[in-house]
Amino acid sequence: MSNFPKSKVKNVLVSQPKPADNDKNPYLDLGRKYSLNINFRQFIRVEGLSAMDFRAQRIDILAHGAVILTSRLAVDHFFRVCNEMRITVPEIMKYFCINEQTAYLQKYIQYRKRKIFFGHGTLLDLVDVIRKNKDEKFLLPCSDVHKEQIADFLDELKISYTKGIFYRTVSADLSDIKNLSEYDVLVFFTPAGIRSLKQNFPNFKQAGTRIAAFGHATAQMVKQLGYRLDIFAPNPQNPSMSMALDAYIKEANKR
Repeated sequence: MSNFPKSKVKNVLVSQPKPADNDKNPYLDLGRKYSLNINFRQFIRVEGLSAMDFRAQRIDILAHGAVILTSRLAVDHFFRVCNEMRITVPEIMKYFCINEQTAYLQKYIQYRKRKIFFGHGTLLDLVDVIRKNKDEKFLLPCSDVHKEQIADFLDELKISYTKGIFYRTVSADLSDIKNLSEYDVLVFFTPAGIRSLKQNFPNFKQAGTRIAAFGHATAQMVKQLGYRLDIFAPNPQNPSMSMALDAYIKEANKR
């Protein structure tokens, strides 16, 4: 964390999608609390791998009897790749989803004909049912940027699986932002967001703009790319980014 002077905060850019007007959002709440201008802009976007790029991984989808789906993106891109490669997923394929929301498979298959298992938020909820199907070969569709906890979990269970990249995180086009320096605080949640900042604004001089980062990997990328880290979360006092911003702005704006 830097010791850069805490000058007054008025304009904040949050690198997340703009919430619906009726959504309760902690950043909009901060805006009302301190009379701030809060803007939202995604710095990254998800792009599906083409069938050609997927083939380069030499993964035979039909050699697997089960699929682990950790997000709606994983669901959508698994079936998209199958469709583009003209693969008919057999009815005997088993689906393991981390929650019911992920298991919205009826968009692609008939529920009554398939074996679908879902947890209540984490893959740990599926330990018993995965163990009962340990003879299956599992396919784990994921992004090029992903956490290794699920792979570590499957290794621990001694499950045979293939990790396949079905989609990737890339920098968004931010050419519509004409003057980044008008913001007092830029808020980031992923290393990819910081890389997008560098890619879209290679000549950006941080000067008095404060950078807030959520998570150690994001904070590390801030420093790695030569920026100054001013606000960090989670920390013992502020477990969320909105709380860390609240504490910082309260101190900065009383001056």
